Amino acid sequence: MNTEGKHIFVCASFRANGSPQGTCDKKGGPALVQYLQEELSDRGLDDVLVSTTSCLKVCDRGPAMVIYPDATWYGGIESEDDIDAILDCLEKGEVDQDHLIS
Repeated sequence: MNTEGKHIFVCASFRANGSPQGTCDKKGGPALVQYLQEELSDRGLDDVLVSTTSCLKVCDRGPAMVIYPDATWYGGIESEDDIDAILDCLEKGEVDQDHLIS
């Protein structure tokens, strides 16, 4: 498993005026960031960075996140179980097909 250089961007639904709007914020996407960071640490994936972003413009599929440098987009991330499934695949060098936005 090589996760070196991975960066996970989690949509926080912020618009230009700074106010949270859209699906990702309303469905609790930003609240999952803490769990994501804790789970990465628990799994020893300390080389993976996490950042929140402004709107990723996939509101119909939110909450959403994208993992770089692979440019793998995930949506419908509404629970800790969803985060676990994505991280399980990340550790194996695979893509979680259940949450993949293509």
